[in-house]
Amino acid sequence: MKHYDELENLAKMIDISAVRTDVTISELEYMMELVKKYRFICAFTMPCFTPWLADALKDVPETGLGGAVGFPSGTSTTPIKVAIAKELLSFGCNELDMVINVGALKSGLYDIVRDDIKAVVDAAQGVPVKSILEIAYLTDDEIKRGSELAVEAGVTFVKTGTGWGPKPTTVDTIRLIKETIGDSAKIKAAGGVRDLDTIYAMKEAGCSRFGIGLNSLVKIMEEADRILGRDINK
Repeated sequence: MKHYDELENLAKMIDISAVRTDVTISELEYMMELVKKYRFICAFTMPCFTPWLADALKDVPETGLGGAVGFPSGTSTTPIKVAIAKELLSFGCNELDMVINVGALKSGLYDIVRDDIKAVVDAAQGVPVKSILEIAYLTDDEIKRGSELAVEAGVTFVKTGTGWGPKPTTVDTIRLIKETIGDSAKIKAAGGVRDLDTIYAMKEAGCSRFGIGLNSLVKIMEEADRILGRDINK
């Protein structure tokens, strides 16, 4: 694997997440142990636990508080997504990851998709918004169109998935999005990012942020620690 020199800054490319249906407080406490150890750029959980996470992060100013909008299906109405976004901002979130209206995209209802995203972007008032395409359910053409609509709506990142979908993000997916949007927005990969080789292959393809769940992230960071000669128990 290449890019060993970049491993010291690996945590600054990673959003740590605990966004499954069955996430518990004990799991969030474990997530916070990892946050304190590595200082990831942002941490996410489901909205019901976001106030808990906001309080836990007060002692870790290097790590931002993320908010999940429309998880996991993206099928809430736009006013509901806006209301959730505003509530998450009131909790102190400084990044929002929102699931787009996938069904509308697949139906060719592009104005609905764009307006749905833009409403959340507008509600965020400058806080970065990542639009989640949920690529597991899309064709390549739909991925391209969804990426274009997200850029038109003013997102900061186009994000590949929630991690709930039936197939993973691949390096080819990142290349496809990058070829479509260029530098108009950044790219975040989530779902299927399980080792360092994948991270650096995706980074070379144009991805700058990675959303990774606890189990996969522990293995990745321990691998990085071994390469860097760090004590994995500290």
